[in-house]
Amino acid sequence: MKVTEAEIVISAVSKKQYPDDQLPEIALAGRSNVGKSSFINKMINRKSLARTSSKPGKTQTLNFYKINEAFYFVDVPGYGYAKVSKKEREAWGKMMEEYFTQRENLKMTVLVVDIRHEPTADDRRMYDFLKYYELPVTVVATKLDKIPKGKRVKHLQRTIKTLEVEADDIVIPFSAETAEGKDDAWKILQKYL
Repeated sequence: MKVTEAEIVISAVSKKQYPDDQLPEIALAGRSNVGKSSFINKMINRKSLARTSSKPGKTQTLNFYKINEAFYFVDVPGYGYAKVSKKEREAWGKMMEEYFTQRENLKMTVLVVDIRHEPTADDRRMYDFLKYYELPVTVVATKLDKIPKGKRVKHLQRTIKTLEVEADDIVIPFSAETAEGKDDAWKILQKYL
């Protein structure tokens, strides 16, 4: 897909703030600092539309990025970051659950994991949550460029096994540095748009 327009429309904390133009939405979920913003930026060929941060837990809102006036990428708060108060985590949890379970525009979720590490209990919970609510999910395993070519299959298999990825679901190895996996990701996303 050729992206000619991309803008952040709103950083929302409740459904009354969500865009109401009925465009399809692709949500991005994953641990803090796993590379969701880098994924968005690489997919749309922008350096910094989605703000990246070396400080985990930075995204605390649902960030709606309108792409080509045709659909949204929705970056949801990263999970699994300990320095956030329990009260804040509960508020995020409610906000995310409301979005995932009630948003009719949500067509698919990209679950972003780091291929270098075994998926965490939080990653497994997120995958199971999406499957429980019968929400389409594609797993994107980022930071592929950090793994030697000879070890990539092993790391990918570990991701699939740990998450217990269902046969119908796709796992895409991805690098925001080299753009490996970008075309594969667009092929999948376009089926839902």
